[in-house]
Amino acid sequence: MKKIAFWLCFGCLGLPWAAQAQAPAVPDSIFAAQWQQWHTDRQQRLQQPDGWLNLAGLYWLQEGPNTFGAAASNQIRFPAGRANQFLGTLTLQNGEVTLQTAPNAQVMLGQQAVRRMVVYHDQMAQPPLLAHRALRWLIIKRGSRYALRLRDLESDNLLNFNGVEAYSPDARWVFAARLEPAAPGQTLPITDVTGQTTQQPLAGYLVFAHQGKTFRLAAQPSEGKLFIMFKDATTPTDTYPAGRFLYTEPPDPDGLVRLDFNRAINPPCAFTDFATCPLPPAQNTLPFAVMAGEKRYGQGHD
Repeated sequence: MKKIAFWLCFGCLGLPWAAQAQAPAVPDSIFAAQWQQWHTDRQQRLQQPDGWLNLAGLYWLQEGPNTFGAAASNQIRFPAGRANQFLGTLTLQNGEVTLQTAPNAQVMLGQQAVRRMVVYHDQMAQPPLLAHRALRWLIIKRGSRYALRLRDLESDNLLNFNGVEAYSPDARWVFAARLEPAAPGQTLPITDVTGQTTQQPLAGYLVFAHQGKTFRLAAQPSEGKLFIMFKDATTPTDTYPAGRFLYTEPPDPDGLVRLDFNRAINPPCAFTDFATCPLPPAQNTLPFAVMAGEKRYGQGHD
């Protein structure tokens, strides 16, 4: 059985440090099976109640009262036929959002009907998830703005989902990268699809070699992992125009990171118009085609 080994000789590239990374040999059949399981799990997660396929609305709140429901007279209009005409009012005041529901609105928090409660403030660890029929929503904050994020557990987008096409797994797209740590407190300006730019924590730069050249990708910390947003030469045609996301495990004791582009994924905005995706920083544009990972799903942002 053929086996696949991954190596990278940094000293051969004339870099200021020299190291050689050798990952354990993996039979190609096991490599493919592991990727297929990851791909299957990924598509199942997209279809979960907290997945991206069921997003049905993103409504920015105005300071003061915001009425909501299915009627056209509401400031926040839920999809027609999916909710009562008037469900209540969300009042935004000084960074706090208070919900007052209409009588018999059947807005639920778990098994309890809600009449009045604070549903967001900046010190809240997790805003409550509210429900009405098949709809679910909570309040989110992006930059200095507040929004209601709506989900529909019976949305057409979810019910008609047929999977995400991907390149066949290819071990040639697995690299041993070295993490160049960022200075303590160093940040990276990240712009999202709404046009807002915020300073985000920077973990450092992943340095790897491909076809005899050296490349660097800015990486952010994300719940114990490293998070990379990137674009490459496939984005105009085969993959999502705004770029793709990639998560890796943290570096090993030698500072090396397994950079597996076979696990590159579409951002949430590929699946819905109601996500507020960050965009790859300019320096994370690779000049070659990364023919690995998920292919384009939807039209999305450029």
